[in-house]
Amino acid sequence: MNISFYVLSESKAQDFLGFICQLTQTALNKSSQSVLILVEDETLLSTLDEALWAQEATSFIPHQRLLGAHTEGVDPDITDTHTTLAPVLLGSHMPADFRGIILNTTVQPVTSVMAAATNAQPTRVLELIKPDPNSVQEGRHKYKVYQQLGYELTHFKV
Repeated sequence: MNISFYVLSESKAQDFLGFICQLTQTALNKSSQSVLILVEDETLLSTLDEALWAQEATSFIPHQRLLGAHTEGVDPDITDTHTTLAPVLLGSHMPADFRGIILNTTVQPVTSVMAAATNAQPTRVLELIKPDPNSVQEGRHKYKVYQQLGYELTHFKV
């Protein structure tokens, strides 16, 4: 699995929602895979949900919000996320059998979330690191965890 760390500049961190929308659109444009945006903060989740709906018609990002262990309006036992769900999922957990790209905004490495998701096999993880001391420390922890697991690591300053 490839893990990409995006180290945000002050200006990108100030427009955190805009950067998430931009990165999500880029991931969708470059891949045919679903994107799961992991968010543990309910306020950020609601704000991001609104921001994705508010994109311009030419860059609208269709998405679906995950609720608890179930997906809104979808049988939770369905395993093919590529044909059943929206191309972008928002939530605090990973659906079982998820295969795709994860944009992680949580403080934990994705491997912590994967333990609860039966048969989940993400292909790529995008980690966002804000320029504040807490986010940098969390990013270092995640980097060490992924490094110990032998994942391919890259980083970008944006």
